[in-house]
This record gives sequence, structure tokens and C-alpha cells, in this order.
Amino acid sequence: MKFSCTRDNLYQSLSVVSHLTSKNVNLPILQNVLIKIEDGIISLSTTNLEMAIGCILRGKTENSGEITIPSKLFFDYVSLLPNENINIKGEGSTIDISCGNFKTRINGLPSSDFPLIPVVKSDRTYQIPVETFKYLISRVIFAVATNEVRPELTGIFIQMEKEGEGTKLTCVATDSYRLAEVVAVLGSETHGEQVIIPAKTLGEVNRILAVFNDEVDIPSHVVMNLSDGQVVFRYGSVELISRTIEGKYPDYRQIIPKQFQTKAILDRGEFMKAIKTASLFSKNGLFDINLEFLSQEGKVSVRSVDSTRGENITVCVAEITGQTNTVAVNYRYLLEGLNVMNTDKIVFQMIDAGNPCIIRPMDELSSELYIVMPIKQ
Repeated sequence: MKFSCTRDNLYQSLSVVSHLTSKNVNLPILQNVLIKIEDGIISLSTTNLEMAIGCILRGKTENSGEITIPSKLFFDYVSLLPNENINIKGEGSTIDISCGNFKTRINGLPSSDFPLIPVVKSDRTYQIPVETFKYLISRVIFAVATNEVRPELTGIFIQMEKEGEGTKLTCVATDSYRLAEVVAVLGSETHGEQVIIPAKTLGEVNRILAVFNDEVDIPSHVVMNLSDGQVVFRYGSVELISRTIEGKYPDYRQIIPKQFQTKAILDRGEFMKAIKTASLFSKNGLFDINLEFLSQEGKVSVRSVDSTRGENITVCVAEITGQTNTVAVNYRYLLEGLNVMNTDKIVFQMIDAGNPCIIRPMDELSSELYIVMPIKQ
């Protein structure tokens, strides 16, 4: 195996694939990147058995072949090379690398030990604009469950429904204590389906998009292909294959209140500052703060008490309709939801201290919805 390429091209391709490698004691090959030349095409691939990433490397080939070498070592070494052409020659289980005054040899493992990456075929294809994809994922990914007790909650629920000539795409994430939902309309037709995609997979796609952020001729869309039990994301020369999560996603719509006793419009920045101040005096482990909506005074009181540290009360000006109301919530959940809303004003709606609280951006065109469950006193 023999090829040459620019240092920048190799560095970018390794940036895409090297992040996925897994430190598996029983399968050390998972720490390696597969370098393969076939029909004049150079490809780099990594896998952790749940996901696999492949990337086409632009370069000049001389001989076909394949080899696997430690991904992190290769990436770290290439990052230190000068911006010149790199010549790579693989023989047996080693590769020789030369670039300017730098020469090295890296020991690898036979490519025959590398796990087979499946070829996924599907005609259920969706093209999602890159900026729309980033927007959708960033608005919900923080709300997924971090433990595996309920595997379906560790993924993002995606539903495609027909809307006019296009597709209404809804993304939802919840850990059962809070829930985030966001909706976008795509130009492509829908096949009408639902899927749960691991949050790690979608986070990895977002990371890959960031690698190409400064490129000039980059694709404007991410292509998502669905098949039974698997999903494929394609972006330019990169392909990511992942399993989907089996199981039924909870019917979350039934917990969204339709009517409210209290509605408050607040300045998002001022409200977040009040919450952060109160968080300094919340109880460790409970992370509780008390919100009191004073409708007659047009104010929201944000209060926290800790027997060791003391007590804090911060008051925010608000436009309140409905009755005076109070609720205790987890300040971390509240802040995380507010943090992703790109708006000056937010709408906070509630029934009482025992029912879910709804937070939305003030913008009428926004399709974002965030629900926080109360802490029952």
C-alpha cells in the first residue's frame, strides 16, 4: 500500500474518524483506524461496534492495500507535521511516514482483525439543511437520559409526518424529569415514520459538521437514510452508520397541559441571572429553587434556602396574567432549557405546584417547547 496526500487533508480526515475509537481491552483493534486503498480511492474507517465512521481521503495512490494503525497516535503525530506533502507506505503490519524532515514508522495490526462495517441500503432518505440539523439537535440533546435504565430515553425521538408538500420533522428528548421538543419543516416528501436515534450518534454527526465548518465548498445538506434497526448519515465524503434504539417512546404529548392558571413573560437574561444567584443557596443534591409568580405586583420571586449557607431572594419584573402561583423546580433543568433558547423574552406557563411547567420562546414563529417537572414538596 502506497499513497501521498497533503498534511491538511490527512489531518482533517483523521479529525473526523479518530474521535470514535474505543479503548476496549478485549478488542484492541477498536483503537485503530483502518486505512484502505481500493480502485484508487483512499478511505479511513473507525468503529466502536455501535457506530462506524468512514471518510474518503483526497490523495494520490500507487498501490492498493489495507492496514490498521493506532488512531490517536497517528492523529497526534500528523498534527505535529509541517504543512507539506506526506508520503505513506504500508507493508505487513507497519507504515512508514515521511513529511519534510520528519520520518517515522508506526506499528499496527492486520486489517483482517478489523470488524466488518455493514453496507446499509435504504430508499427512506431525508435531506436536512446543515443549519437546520444543528439547530434541531442543539435544542434537545441536553435533555436525554444519561443512564441505561430506560434505553429509549438515551436517544432522541424523531418523527416524520406529511405537512403540505413537505415533511414535518419533530425532535424530542426527555429523561422523565424534563422534556425538550423542537419542530422543523423540510422540503422533501416523507415516508411517515418514527425512529429513536442514540444521542451519542447525533452528537457525533454535529461534531463532524463542525470539522468542516470553515470549508468553502461544503454540502448544504446532511443526508439521513433509515433502514430497519440502522441509520446512515452522509455528509460529503463522510459516512456514519449507527444502530437505532428499539422500543416504544413514551407518549409525551399527554403530559403537556392544554390550559394554564398562570402565564408570565420574562426577560430571559434577567431570569437566568436570578436563577444562577438562587442556585448558590439551593440544597445540595436537590438543586431546588422556589418560583413565586405575583400577578398583582407583576413580579416573579426566585428564592432558595439552605440551612448551612443561608437564604437568597431575587425579584424579576414580569408581565403576568392569571392567578398568583408558586412552584419548586430543579434550577439545573430550568437553566439548561433557557440556555438554548435564542430569544430575549420567554413565556413561562403553569397550572399549580404539582403539574409540569412549560417554557417557550416569546417569538410566535418559534417551534421550541420545554417542559420541567416540579419538585413536589
